[in-house]
Amino acid sequence: MRLETLEGAAARAALPALTRLRIAVFAEWPYLYDGDAAQEEGYLATLVAGRDAAVVVAWDGAEPVGMATCQPMRESYATVQAAFRRRGLDSARFCYFGESVLLPAFRGQGIGVGFFEAREAHARRVGLTATAFCAVVRNANDPRRPRDHVPLDGFWRRRGYAPRPDLSCVFHWREHGDTAETPHALGFWVKDPL
Repeated sequence: MRLETLEGAAARAALPALTRLRIAVFAEWPYLYDGDAAQEEGYLATLVAGRDAAVVVAWDGAEPVGMATCQPMRESYATVQAAFRRRGLDSARFCYFGESVLLPAFRGQGIGVGFFEAREAHARRVGLTATAFCAVVRNANDPRRPRDHVPLDGFWRRRGYAPRPDLSCVFHWREHGDTAETPHALGFWVKDPL
């Protein structure tokens, strides 16, 4: 296993494989996302085209098995930036961690820790002083929740992140079995200072 931080043309070359990873992992709980390859590749292409964006890829030999993205929040979704501005936070200080996806067979081996370390190192390298990400908020009693599901809250806290209940945003996506996109609330976790 090795982790590699890709930017620019190298990140663009990895987009087809990274698209497949996003669709596969986000299909699971808690996102239940019914992904579309063209839409995913378009989203990732926009992300990697931004200044100071990076994709950290976990490789098993020549096969990518996980990825984590980051970009200056000033280049991210307007809804993400607005959540911070509403609370008087300077979004220009933040690196936004867009997603972290890893195939199930490779979990529990320290790759997730490596994703956070690599993205934080990238944030510092480009002069950002804080980091943040958001996670979907699901009802604890949702019948679709797997019995063996373990929330990642403890993992995130051990990385130095704290939940910010005063920060939230809404994204729309289609869940499996739905015919249209529906709104989903996401809550933020923040590490400030980095």
